[in-house]
Amino acid sequence: MKNFIVRTITAVFFVAAIITCFLRAEAMILLFALVTGLTVWEFTGLVNDRGGITVNRMITTVAGVYFFFAMAGYNSGITSAGVFIPYLITLIYLMVAELYLKQEDPIHDWAYTMMSQLYIVLPFSLLNVLAFRSVGSDIIYTWHIPLAVFVFLWINDTGAYLCGSLLGKHKLFPRISPGKSWEGSIGGGILVMAVAVLVWYLTEQYNMNDLQLSAIEWAGLGLTVVIFGTWGDLIESLFKRTLGIKDSGNILPGHGGMLDRFDSSLLAIPAAVVYLYTLTII
Repeated sequence: MKNFIVRTITAVFFVAAIITCFLRAEAMILLFALVTGLTVWEFTGLVNDRGGITVNRMITTVAGVYFFFAMAGYNSGITSAGVFIPYLITLIYLMVAELYLKQEDPIHDWAYTMMSQLYIVLPFSLLNVLAFRSVGSDIIYTWHIPLAVFVFLWINDTGAYLCGSLLGKHKLFPRISPGKSWEGSIGGGILVMAVAVLVWYLTEQYNMNDLQLSAIEWAGLGLTVVIFGTWGDLIESLFKRTLGIKDSGNILPGHGGMLDRFDSSLLAIPAAVVYLYTLTII
C-alpha cells in the first residue's frame, strides 16, 4: 500500500511537470535539458559498471545538454547553425582521447559514448523540432504536438495495462517483456487513436490545430507514437536485461530511473518528427 501511494504521488508530480512545462517554451527547454542531462548521467553510470568500460560521464553529459540547448536555439531562430560546432569538437575529442587514455576496451567506450548521444540526446533534442515551426518569416512555439506525444504514450500505457489485464492471452515479446500481450497493445493503440481524433476535434473547435492536421492524420500520429513507443519500451527492457538490472535507477520514487520513465519517448519522439515531415512532403 505504501509503495502504491509513493508511486501515485510521484506519477502526479511527474505528469504535472511535463504538462505545465510545455505551456512556455523556456520551461520546456529548461526541464528537458535537465531530463537529458540526468538520463545521460544515469546511462553512462550503468554502462561504466560493466567490466572494462570507462565512459567519460561528465563530458558526455555536458555535451548532451549542450546539444539540447543548441537545438533549442537553432530551431527557435535565436542562433545560427554554427552553434553546433562546439558539440562536434567535443565528439571528436571523445573519439581521439581514447588513443591516449590506454583504456581496457576503447571500442566499447566509443560505442557507449555515441550511443548515449544517439539513443538519448538526439530524441530529446528533437522535441525542439516538434515545438518550433516557421510561419512566413517568423518562428512560433507550439505546445500541442510535443505534449500530444507524451499524452498518447500515457494513454497507451494505461489502455495496454487495462486491456492486457482483462483480455491478455498472447504474449507480445515474451523473451524480453513477459508482461506485455498483443491484446493489451492493440487495445492501447485503439484507445490512443480514439483520443487522437478527440484531440483533432477539440483543436478544430478552439482554433488550435496549428499544423492543420486532419482527423486521420491525428489518428496516424497516435498510431505512430504507439508502435514506436512500444518498441522504445522493449529496447530499454532489453538494455536492462543485458545489464542484469531491474530498474535503471531510483531517482523517481516508486518508478525507477529516468530511462524507465522516458524509454517509450526515446523512439516515439523521432518517429513523430519523421511522420509529420512525411506529411508535409506528401
